[in-house]
Amino acid sequence: MLDKSAHRLLRRQIKNAGFNKDELEKFKDFFNMVNDAYNSFDEDIRHIENILDRSSHELFKLNQTLKSRVVSAENELNTIVNSIEGVIFKTDMEGNFKYLNKAWEDLTDVPVEKALNHTYRDLLFGKNEAEKARIRRFFSEGKEDYSTLFKYTKPNGEKLWIQLKVEMTKDANGDNIGTIGTMIDVTQLKETEIELKHANKTKDAFLSTMSHEIRTPLNAVIGMSDILLMERFLPEQLENLQALKYSSEHLLALINDLLDLNKFKSREIKLVEDDFILTEFIQNIQLHFKQTAIKKGLGFEVIMDSKLPKIVKGDSLKLSQVLKNLLSNAFKFTHEGGITFYIELAERSEKECKIRFTVEDTGIGVSYNKQKDIFKSFVQANDNTTKLYGGSGLGLYISKELLKIQSSKLNLKSKKDEGSTFWFEIPFKYSVEKSIAKKNVLVKNKKIDLRVLVAEDNNLNALLLRKLFKKWNLDYVIANDGQELLEIYNQGEFDIILMDLQMPVMDGYTTTRTIRKLDDTDKSLIPIIALTAFTQSEVKEKIERYKMNGYLSKPIDVNELHALLRFYSKEKQEAV
Repeated sequence: MLDKSAHRLLRRQIKNAGFNKDELEKFKDFFNMVNDAYNSFDEDIRHIENILDRSSHELFKLNQTLKSRVVSAENELNTIVNSIEGVIFKTDMEGNFKYLNKAWEDLTDVPVEKALNHTYRDLLFGKNEAEKARIRRFFSEGKEDYSTLFKYTKPNGEKLWIQLKVEMTKDANGDNIGTIGTMIDVTQLKETEIELKHANKTKDAFLSTMSHEIRTPLNAVIGMSDILLMERFLPEQLENLQALKYSSEHLLALINDLLDLNKFKSREIKLVEDDFILTEFIQNIQLHFKQTAIKKGLGFEVIMDSKLPKIVKGDSLKLSQVLKNLLSNAFKFTHEGGITFYIELAERSEKECKIRFTVEDTGIGVSYNKQKDIFKSFVQANDNTTKLYGGSGLGLYISKELLKIQSSKLNLKSKKDEGSTFWFEIPFKYSVEKSIAKKNVLVKNKKIDLRVLVAEDNNLNALLLRKLFKKWNLDYVIANDGQELLEIYNQGEFDIILMDLQMPVMDGYTTTRTIRKLDDTDKSLIPIIALTAFTQSEVKEKIERYKMNGYLSKPIDVNELHALLRFYSKEKQEAV
């Protein structure tokens, strides 16, 4: 029989097995060994339990420490997030707010508690259905981000501009589970933007008015030079008259572009390609600077490649502006020596040729560290350049921009006190014309059988038209304003009306509308041509809306005016 001190499990097993005394005695050593094993196992269990107990205690302490740190981190994070001026939020996939920082209340005047579990589509966008549709598409299509700028009205009626940015959040499997985003009050920026747009409109209106006011006296200068070229003059006066005409036309071209520099930034400047005689073009450039060279005692040599085509197709006006800017600078900054102007054939293909234009001077040069800066607007090589030489610092900037839209680039090689060389290459298409009329050749006394009614309030412009009409033997009447024109028109018969747009008493638009509403069909349908110093792009829409038949720009191109009048005269004769 086993001792009562034997392990309880062993005693239970012996009892259940039904061993007798002899069998117990026989297997005594075996049972003692099993008993020792049971006792040893109990010791191990107690040891493990002791270790687990200590570990559990340590784990509890670590867990408490971790919880404390998490709470501390959350508090710090909340402090940081709540100190941020912009709103930070989280939503579920329905767009319901699940988190909002304190900035939400400052921005919207809506308590955070009231906003949580409500969708921001209703809270922010109000009746803006278009924006609600956009945000719905964002949630349904699962795009990575969404942004918008919208106007929000606070409960007190104050209006704000809010910039909203949202990104999708994903779970471990990459599935969309909600969004996280920001909202920022950009009211001041938006209002500044609106003010800038308004200022730009005011600036554009000012430039348009200034352009109109400058073109008006230019009209007289160019027109009178045209009339002088039609009349008898001494042979030695021809060069002076051509220089006057060419210079005034170039000044007009500069005004058209320089008064609106934002055209370059908005890329509104377009190429106007036409056939022109290259030799005549270069001769006009040479003539323009001939007197400058003589006056400064400088050499001026023009070298043209003999392989150049006679007639090319391109934008001669913009090319002229670039070359005149470069040559003007060359003469301005050269005090001894001279300027050489090269025109060379750089490349030739079946459809076009590339021509290189080079202006080389022996002037003051440009130091290497200033060569990039001088191509910027309103920048010159030195601070005292304007004081010593004049100029606005726009010439090279404008030249660079004009060349850019012609697929070209302005290059410079220069050393201080050793002169400068500017060059560029432009591709020109070949002209299909074998010959074209020279642009400086004016129609003279070609008579036109036409009765013309003119509305023109400027005395110089009216004087110019009178001289032209007398040379062409035109029957004409000139009115000072729209009201006077209507009175004259109601009492007589005319074939065409040249209508100035800006006039006192009644402007050209109102006058045209009145004529178009006349009961007399013949009178209401008379051709009316807009005559204005505004550019065509500025008035095109209104001219069409008021049912005018065409447009003539001031300063008036004499040949263009003559062709227009002959066109309507021819129509009249054919109708008869």
